[in-house]
Amino acid sequence: MNMGKLLAFAAVIEFGTGLVLMIEPAMVVRLLLGADISEGGMLVGRFFGIALLGLGLACWPARLCATSDSPAFRAMLVYNLLIALYLAYLGTGGHLGVLLWPVVVFHAVVALLLVWAWSIQRRVTGVSK
Repeated sequence: MNMGKLLAFAAVIEFGTGLVLMIEPAMVVRLLLGADISEGGMLVGRFFGIALLGLGLACWPARLCATSDSPAFRAMLVYNLLIALYLAYLGTGGHLGVLLWPVVVFHAVVALLLVWAWSIQRRVTGVSK
């Protein structure tokens, strides 16, 4: 798997999710958690949308020179791993929207693919850190 393409794919998904969160955070929360949110929750949802937009933009140009040492790679790996774990935790606590478990699986798969691409890159370059 080409790390640059994987990073670009993840960047596009997070950019798109950020846009949707900025426009309609209540819909995202309803689909993920099956819950309504307050006005304060709408504001925080938009903050998160802005952060995801930034993550997507920061990782997109890095696809051209993606390596396991790049900050973009590390940021996308940490984000996907932690968001999968946190959403799974929420799901076990009874928060269950239509898209919760598919999103958990998606982020877990992206994290695993990033680790897999990292391990392939290390083998190909002969790095033994």
